[in-house]
Amino acid sequence: MTMHITPAVKKILSWYESDNPGTKANIARMLMHGRLSGSGKLVILPVDQGFEHGPARSFEANPESYDPHYHYQLAVDSGCSAYAAPLGALEAGADTFAGQVPLILKINSSNSLITAKDQSVTASVKDALRLGCGAIGFTIYPGSEHMLEMQEEIVALSREAKEVGIATVMWSYVRGPNISKEGELAIDNIAYGAHMAALLGAHIIKVKLPSDHLELPEAKKVYEDKKIPIGTQAERVAHVMKSCFNTRRLVVFSGGATKDEESVYDDARAIFDGGGHGSIIGRNSFQRPREEALAMLGRIMDIYQGK
Repeated sequence: MTMHITPAVKKILSWYESDNPGTKANIARMLMHGRLSGSGKLVILPVDQGFEHGPARSFEANPESYDPHYHYQLAVDSGCSAYAAPLGALEAGADTFAGQVPLILKINSSNSLITAKDQSVTASVKDALRLGCGAIGFTIYPGSEHMLEMQEEIVALSREAKEVGIATVMWSYVRGPNISKEGELAIDNIAYGAHMAALLGAHIIKVKLPSDHLELPEAKKVYEDKKIPIGTQAERVAHVMKSCFNTRRLVVFSGGATKDEESVYDDARAIFDGGGHGSIIGRNSFQRPREEALAMLGRIMDIYQGK
């Protein structure tokens, strides 16, 4: 089957002016795969929660999901644009599912047993190449006392990835000693964190959906003086997009903790209406029974197709 790159995808690829054909081909693979193929939208299945929250909290809600093959199969059957996971989880199904879904190797992780707002590097660009991944994934914590080191780590790893034609996906989560709990979702902080990821060379940026809270006094003045519209979720998404090189970067929004279905669909509509590029949705899909997860992912993809 010939894959004709659509005008929407060609336009997105044109934003990445310094990248080699290998990296652009890997971005195109994600944008041209699955149910949303060619639309310029993405729905990515991320399963890195085992590191972050531990196995029981992550998988006991749906015990089948303890098996890494379960997540590969869910990503394949639902028509997700890509599947993202840490090294061991990808290795556990790499042969069985080779070539069936684009892969993102999550190469740094934290865990709930420590309090430091930091992550260790747990895999390499060579691992990503060996496993056939189209991208590496890396979390940064703007606001953390470790952020400067994290910046240096991802710039070096991303340079190495770009040299061999692999894309970079950056999870940008604002947190740290001077950030309030409310501030982790504040629109000014989320937009700032997303912009930092763009400046650090991310091809795809992942952030949480922002609230209308404003955390930083100096930023708050600008938002109020310039009357930046942040009253609705769609307006806040649009502001985050504007903060990512005036919409010239792919930005996906995380699903967060498990919530009721209608809330998940409302989020997707707001992302679509605000011009976001899609969702990266883990616990809200794999913690549900498989048939429910497939139905939910299908409905989210319908929303991104404007249905």
